[in-house]
Amino acid sequence: MFLYKHPYPPFIQKDTKKLIVGTLPPPRFSIGELLEKDVNFCYGSYYNSLWLYIEKIHGLSLRYDNSQEAIDQRKAFLIKHQIGVCDIVASAEREKIDASDLGMQNIQLRNVIDYIKKYPSIETLLFTGGNSKNGPEYFFRKHIKEHNIKLELVSNEVPRVHQFYLKERIIKTVSLTSASGSANRAIGSMPLYKHLKASNATFNTFDYRVMQYQEYL
Repeated sequence: MFLYKHPYPPFIQKDTKKLIVGTLPPPRFSIGELLEKDVNFCYGSYYNSLWLYIEKIHGLSLRYDNSQEAIDQRKAFLIKHQIGVCDIVASAEREKIDASDLGMQNIQLRNVIDYIKKYPSIETLLFTGGNSKNGPEYFFRKHIKEHNIKLELVSNEVPRVHQFYLKERIIKTVSLTSASGSANRAIGSMPLYKHLKASNATFNTFDYRVMQYQEYL
């Protein structure tokens, strides 16, 4: 069994308004065996396209390598746009060393609610995946049970929107379609995607995510 811990602490500033909540980067980030085009920062995997969507939406020119400049570019973007990152999984074990969320066992979660309490400017959580098993929303729902908090449905359209109360604060959650390639099949079956694809043969799953993410990032 392979034990690996999240390699990055939460990236949150005093004025952070939106918090990206995922699970864990691939195991190679935990042991420092990065690929040439990996960035040693949150969502830095060459096979995770989140930063490609952000780059497209904001017209950025980001580096995709192991350099400090690549890290600094991403931190600067997050600070400028008052976005933070606080993945919910602190550590997990695997029998097979891969990046699948379903392969995680003996999972230890971060106390995301405590971070929200610590940073009162946070208004929105952006889950990089829905409520499927071992996804970020799935873990968050387990986590908030310990705090006697429940999610209330605001919109059942994809991406689904919920809210919850934290004393006098209302925190919104948005379950974005996962940036991993494994979600492409699910996207292909969505009526909206089929409609857009029928109208424009060049429209693809990358375009779909950019269209979805740009409202929130």
